[in-house]
Amino acid sequence: MSGLVALTGREIKKWYKNPFVLFISLIQPIIWMGLFGKAMDLSALAGGSAAGLAAFKNTFGVSDYFSFMAVGMLAFVVLFATMFSGMSIVWDRRLGFLNKVLSTPASRGSIIMSKVFIAVIRALVQAGIVLIAAVVLGLRFGANFTPLTLLATFAALFLMSIGLSALFVAIAIRSTKWETQMAIMNLLNLPLLFASNALFPTALMPTWLQDVAKFNPVTYGVDAAREFILLDTINWTNVTNDFLFLGTFAIVFAAIGIVLSWRYLSK
Repeated sequence: MSGLVALTGREIKKWYKNPFVLFISLIQPIIWMGLFGKAMDLSALAGGSAAGLAAFKNTFGVSDYFSFMAVGMLAFVVLFATMFSGMSIVWDRRLGFLNKVLSTPASRGSIIMSKVFIAVIRALVQAGIVLIAAVVLGLRFGANFTPLTLLATFAALFLMSIGLSALFVAIAIRSTKWETQMAIMNLLNLPLLFASNALFPTALMPTWLQDVAKFNPVTYGVDAAREFILLDTINWTNVTNDFLFLGTFAIVFAAIGIVLSWRYLSK
């Protein structure tokens, strides 16, 4: 436990001593909200008629596309923040720090989990900032939105970020080249984003893509966030299913990361 605390503290110091990285990581989702969310307002296609807006709300769950997409940006931030958790392993290996840590009594599992925890912290902080920016830009909360539902939203994002960061760390355990890890990240990030309901309802996707979205953790994280933030009536059956999937996803991939660290993490 002491090794985990020390390694996580090191990662936190590296992060807050370089605020420029935080600033850059927030620019993209804010630009997406400001340009894509506002300029490509799909709710305008309803034509302003009562019937058109009702049909739009029935499909999207809300009558305001910007709010629909802005909540999806929370998952966008989590996805891109956790992506770089694996890159940290690669750089520690290249710079020789990983060899030094492996020579200490710190367990291999604590090395992996420290990368996971800092990715989770970064993801949640950035998601909070993006949510504030979304409110400034015009996000409309549902009637049931309270501080408790806000905490529940971040609980869902917490589980999603644990699973995603553990996934990317597990992929990077044996990698020695940052180019390889970057290629893997670029291969996974856009399919995870677009094969989800972050930007578009899965009900309007082709059947085969809907099947893919059912196994995408981003879909469940976004669905839970929208239930708590946007909808006037929370569907607790959907929320329970979301948390069951996200909890299982987090536990399974965290366990896989630890097991792989025992097997493959070496000098």
